[in-house]
Amino acid sequence: MDAMLQALVFYIFAALTLGGAVLAAFSRKLVYSVFSLLLTFIGVAGLYVFLSADFLAAVQVLLYAGGILVLMVFGIMLTHRIADVTLETQFTHLKTGAIIAGSLWLSLLFFLSLARWPLLQKVPAYGPTTRAIGMGFMGDYLVPFEYSSVVLLVVVLGAATLVRKEVD
Repeated sequence: MDAMLQALVFYIFAALTLGGAVLAAFSRKLVYSVFSLLLTFIGVAGLYVFLSADFLAAVQVLLYAGGILVLMVFGIMLTHRIADVTLETQFTHLKTGAIIAGSLWLSLLFFLSLARWPLLQKVPAYGPTTRAIGMGFMGDYLVPFEYSSVVLLVVVLGAATLVRKEVD
């Protein structure tokens, strides 16, 4: 019964992810697309839990579902008051997009059929990954981690310089 319940929850998260992605892509209202994207992010976080990637699941919920979607909703709320702005999407180049998506899907299936998938004799036990990631950041990967923080600081300073108003 335990394996059947796990499979059911997995399929619920997979359906939530795919359904939210389809609704986000094909919704005509921008607000509906944003909330559908929220469903997609929550579904992906649930799938990360099934992959024993608890750190990625937490980051997915905190950063994407929390921070980015709140930013998008505030952006929509603030730009909605601007005159002559419509918040509806228009489907243009639907045939071209379908051809590109279909060719990408077929190439993905082709390469998946060529891949040699190793069979595990025993399923590894679930264990938390956050300690190993933290030790990696503060151990072997400390210098690249600090370099990336310096690069992000330079990007923020550059963006602040670009949007700064000139005072005469």
